[in-house]
Amino acid sequence: MGGIASRDKLSGGNGLPFADARVVWPDNIVTKGPFGKNKETIGGYIIVKPDSVDEAVEFAKGCPVLQGEGNSVEVHKIANH
Repeated sequence: MGGIASRDKLSGGNGLPFADARVVWPDNIVTKGPFGKNKETIGGYIIVKPDSVDEAVEFAKGCPVLQGEGNSVEVHKIANH
């Protein structure tokens, strides 16, 4: 992340704790779980300002989470507000 920030391409990011998390279901039902299985859980995110999707993929290749067996990083475009 330091390398991305040094290029003025980091917009933000954070880990996603479960302590105060909720699941919203149809019919306005709200529960404190169950959450997705670990292999399906989003553990955090970073928002970058790449010039292209390819540049964002290059950033993702440096993510330390990829050192864990079976881990992956997803790259998504998000809506601008």
